[in-house]
Amino acid sequence: MGNNISHTQKFSGIDKNKSSKIRNELEKVYKALAEKGYNPVSQIVGYILSGDPTYVTAHANARNIISKFENDEILEELVNFYFKENKI
Repeated sequence: MGNNISHTQKFSGIDKNKSSKIRNELEKVYKALAEKGYNPVSQIVGYILSGDPTYVTAHANARNIISKFENDEILEELVNFYFKENKI
C-alpha cells in the first residue's frame, strides 16, 4: 500500500461461492445471538471492529462459525447485501 493519495487503491473482493457461505453462516450466528438474548447487530459490529471473538456467543457454535472468516470478508458481504437490497 503506497502513500500516494492521488491514486485509488483496489480491494480484491470475495468470490460468489464464499459470499454465499458467509451469508448462510452469518444467519446462524445472528440466530444464536438472538436466542441468547443479545442484540445480534451490535454484537456482530463489536466483533468486526475489535476482532474479539467474545462478542459472539459460543451457543450453537456461533463463535467458531464466525471465526472461520476474516473480518473484511464479513464486512464486504454485509455491504454487498445492503446495496443489493436497496437496489443501489
